[in-house]
Amino acid sequence: MSKCSADETPVCCCMDVGTIMDNTDCTASYSRVFANRAEAEETLAALSERARGVESDPCKITSTFKEVEDGVQLDIDFVFCCEAETLIFQLGLR
Repeated sequence: MSKCSADETPVCCCMDVGTIMDNTDCTASYSRVFANRAEAEETLAALSERARGVESDPCKITSTFKEVEDGVQLDIDFVFCCEAETLIFQLGLR
């Protein structure tokens, strides 16, 4: 068995899911600069809809728009109730 402190199964080199996902990282962040505010708002609406499709309890969505040299910067934090939902949301964006 390796020197890893995680609960491993020596036969198949598997780890308990709780070793990897311990609900300490429930926030997915997004940041991008858009040409204009309308495009940024469209993206916010689309990403919010995707988050609502993943959530079991209401996801807290915090967004900010900031005027920058190249247009409008959109920053969003999606705070889910559990890390699994965060991961599902992030994988769905790939």
